Amino acid sequence: MRYGLIAGNGRFPFMVVEGARRAGVSLSVAAIREETDPLLEKEVESLTWVGIGQLGKMIRFFKGEGVEKAIMAGQVKHVQIFSGAVPDARMLKMLLKLPRRNTNSLIGAIADELASEGIDLIDSTYFLQDYLPAVGTLTHRKASAAERADVDYGLEIAREMSRLDLGQTIVVRGKACVAIEAMEGTDATIRRAGELMRGREARSKTRVTSGPLTVLKLSKPDQDMRFDVPVVGVPTIESMIDAGATCLCVSAGKTLMFDCDEMIVLADKNKIAILAV
Repeated sequence: MRYGLIAGNGRFPFMVVEGARRAGVSLSVAAIREETDPLLEKEVESLTWVGIGQLGKMIRFFKGEGVEKAIMAGQVKHVQIFSGAVPDARMLKMLLKLPRRNTNSLIGAIADELASEGIDLIDSTYFLQDYLPAVGTLTHRKASAAERADVDYGLEIAREMSRLDLGQTIVVRGKACVAIEAMEGTDATIRRAGELMRGREARSKTRVTSGPLTVLKLSKPDQDMRFDVPVVGVPTIESMIDAGATCLCVSAGKTLMFDCDEMIVLADKNKIAILAV
């Protein structure tokens, strides 16, 4: 069985390559020119560079490599997809059929195009099961009663976000929603929440909400694990420290934790609670 990798930005593609290597699998990689770290080319035997809009070229590469199953790993910025890409004929034809211009519709359509060529897009965590947390508290400090109340409130918001197909990150304080992820990504959302609270407190002596920020990074109830899997790591904790957030809640079994040990050490050092629900 030959596996292919569609590589976006960040460390995720490197982790998939390493996980596949541990499993004795060599990957054929289609690297996104606008996103993928060039260092990935040194880690694999077979790699080709494709533009974001070059769906036809990617499929021809996989077919030539005998790929039967493909994994998508690493973010491709939404702005890049919908405004920066120069689509080839196959991509353009696919885009014109999209019912909505959101990530689910786009990746679902790409999966259909791959399937039409005998290539099955599979769970992006296929080689990374050890990076998915089990239910429970992962840090020394457990969430306080106030933080748990914010988590419960955030879970309610998450259910509505799932219905509307919005982002995966929510920041809450005192049962009030401070920020919801749009196109900027998790870390920028957390930092924005911190700036909003600092700005509000600088302008007014009256606090509508009180206490520290709680961050939720959650999968959707029907999360398609083939793409857009929630990811947290050391930068997430660094952003929380900067924003004044003290609790992180993630989805058990459906959130990838990069550099998990280092992440928990940093959280413990800064008295941040991490829990998986």
